Amino acid sequence: MSNEVRKEHDLLGEREIPADAYYGVQTLRATENFRITGIPLSSYPTFVSSLAYVKKAAALANGQLGLLPADVADAISRACDDVLEGKHREHFVVDMIQGGAGTSTNMNANEVIANIALEKLGYEKGRYDMVHPNNHVNLCQSTNDVYPTAIRLTLILKIKDLVEAMDYLRSAFEKKSKEFAHVIKMGRTQLQDAVPMTLGQEFGAWAIMLAEDMDRMREAQALVKEINLGATAIGTGLNAHPDYAPLVAEKLRQLTGIDVLTSPDLVEATQDSGAYVQLSGVLKRFAVKISKICNDLRLLASGPRCGLNEINLPPMAPGSTIMPGKVNPIIPEVVNQVAFFVIGNDVTVSFAAEGGQLELNVMEPVMAFSLFNSLVALRRVSRTLADRCVLGITANSDKCREYVECSIGLVTALNPYIGYERSTEIAHEALATNRSVCELVLEKGYLKKEELDDILSPENMIRPRYIKKE
Repeated sequence: MSNEVRKEHDLLGEREIPADAYYGVQTLRATENFRITGIPLSSYPTFVSSLAYVKKAAALANGQLGLLPADVADAISRACDDVLEGKHREHFVVDMIQGGAGTSTNMNANEVIANIALEKLGYEKGRYDMVHPNNHVNLCQSTNDVYPTAIRLTLILKIKDLVEAMDYLRSAFEKKSKEFAHVIKMGRTQLQDAVPMTLGQEFGAWAIMLAEDMDRMREAQALVKEINLGATAIGTGLNAHPDYAPLVAEKLRQLTGIDVLTSPDLVEATQDSGAYVQLSGVLKRFAVKISKICNDLRLLASGPRCGLNEINLPPMAPGSTIMPGKVNPIIPEVVNQVAFFVIGNDVTVSFAAEGGQLELNVMEPVMAFSLFNSLVALRRVSRTLADRCVLGITANSDKCREYVECSIGLVTALNPYIGYERSTEIAHEALATNRSVCELVLEKGYLKKEELDDILSPENMIRPRYIKKE
């Protein structure tokens, strides 16, 4: 910025603005009022682009309706193109969390686009008599329909990116499921021996869990596609042309390739944050699931000498400044922490949605901030988990089978043959004497060796098996 200034005025009076700033007086006030997170709009380029898409769609619609002079509509449209190309984004300076239901964000966009348009028409910045932030750039609009529409466009694009990352992680687990299909291991419930399974089945279950959440994410994305553009202040469409709402939605679809849908009731759509709550809940669901999976990975890899040690996680960094040779499960640990972060954001979204009053929810800035951050963090950590952990996991096959062969859990397979009471007796005695299940069954004459070998073959216990009663 240079030392030169220009003067602008608003409702509260006159202020000096850096001469080369594309933002104006209302944006300046917002930077002074909201020094909250230190994270400006420019840190979220997809959101800035979404604002530009909305403003361009509005300019095109207003131009077609004859509400804007053709040269002004064209200049605003080309100014939006500059923003979409990544130009002038550093002038989107307002903090992401702000009072005013997003008015400061909308005015930041209005002022930047107006000043870019002025230059394209050959005027100096601040010549708002020629292109005005409110009268022209914000024509037929209100913060209350522009801001949520831009949020929803951003969410749609970020959900798409997250689903791609989820699918990448799912495919990593699926790949390991096939690789470990032959590795017999002991399943566990309540951290106690249960019955045999394969390591492939364990990894395959995780892949399916992620696939289910991908479906839920797409469902949440569909809800977000309903917009309230054309609602203006509270949903009645005051100050908008009667044909504006359907036309601006069509322009937005053409510009973005996203099949947005104008809400059938704009009054309801302007105050209802249900889609945000739904999406946040799905993000929390996914976060909880991958955190649980990472807990399992850490348990299975615990040791290497004094834990389960059934799998090996790829070593990513030395684990201790005092214990030589220690390597920690740092990738699952960071996934856990991202999950906690997302769960916290879900609480924020829930309270913010509940905190709205009457015809508008003024808490949308913190909802947007929370959802954007959750989507970005989950996308990044999904790929990190896949690339820096899952794809490098190896199995300790001998250790897995050793646990199966010495486990009392094998006795479960004897229930249909010798009954629950005798099976319980065998389990109790095996535990007390440290003898094997097979040894005790043969000693007591409950089954012949060939029968026992067939029943207790781990390969016969990892899938349903019909037992014919004699």
